Amino acid sequence: MRKITIAIDGYSSTGKSTVAKQLADYLGYVYVDTGAMYRAITLYAIRAGIITAEALDKDHLIAALPEITVAFHYDSDSGTSQVLLNGERVGSAIRTLEVSEHVSPVAAIPEVRKKLVAIQHRMGQEGGIVMDGRDIGTVVFPNAELKIFMTADAAERAKRRYLELKARGDDITYDEVYENVTERDRIDTTRADSPLVKAADAIEIDNTETNLEDQFHTILQLAKDRIAGRV
Repeated sequence: MRKITIAIDGYSSTGKSTVAKQLADYLGYVYVDTGAMYRAITLYAIRAGIITAEALDKDHLIAALPEITVAFHYDSDSGTSQVLLNGERVGSAIRTLEVSEHVSPVAAIPEVRKKLVAIQHRMGQEGGIVMDGRDIGTVVFPNAELKIFMTADAAERAKRRYLELKARGDDITYDEVYENVTERDRIDTTRADSPLVKAADAIEIDNTETNLEDQFHTILQLAKDRIAGRV
């Protein structure tokens, strides 16, 4: 059975990572969360004082890029891929609202994108990969056999993210999360380098009112059709 490349793009908090993981597990493919890679660099910048409440020092971050390594490690005990920042597992540390507030400006820096896209290309050379992000179907894998573009109402996405953060014990308000979601949308869609856009041949899925199980089976069938050469 041939192995294909599946690119899943879309707005924040649309469940891209969830469905990408489900697909990869079902198909026996490699899963790569590119958003986690940008979050890891953002975390590095916060820890290094390159990002403060007042500003992001782009030149300092660009100069530090050669010192930053981002990789994935498959944890057989948990059955998940763990993102590593300079060898450190940072899966939980990159999911805070502080990182979320700064990741879009970091991801808009061309030098950061160039570094991570090169890593992503190497990961997907053999096919058999599910990758999610903002520019996978347009920049990283423009020839992917299956491209999905996920969207949902901003208020619904903010609600999902708010409940997720509250469940983790984060002290935040819905209004803070909604502001973060909409600001990330603005930055992601208007940045000069690789903005978030739907690829011409991508299939759009609006999951504002769709449950996770139905969404998974819809996308899984699309993948099976591509693998079998039916489309």
